[in-house]
Amino acid sequence: QVQLVESGPGLVKPSQTLSLTCAVLGDSISADDYWWSWVRQAPGKGLEWVGGVRYVDDTYYNPALESRTSIAKDAIKNHITLQLRSVRYEDTAVYYCVRARQMTVLSKTLGSWGPGIQVTVSS
Repeated sequence: QVQLVESGPGLVKPSQTLSLTCAVLGDSISADDYWWSWVRQAPGKGLEWVGGVRYVDDTYYNPALESRTSIAKDAIKNHITLQLRSVRYEDTAVYYCVRARQMTVLSKTLGSWGPGIQVTVSS
């Protein structure tokens, strides 16, 4: 069974860059046919797909966030990283790492999910 564990700062100041890491255990991010994505959920909001990378290295982003987002694979460490630049208060959310067959994941019934990490943007 694959395990996904998000890590990173829980508090980020506005305008700073949020950097998160997803450690993947039990599967290879480069050898298995999945999308490895970041999904977030702000308080009182639904799930929002941030972006993802396929095992063959194709990367796509939510158009609303693309200009501020970078997702990358670290094949050696078997990690998926997320950088969200110029963060705003609206970026406050629980951020999840997800493994799924589909690129855009909007339901926790699809794929495998990490426990999530709370990120708060506050001055």
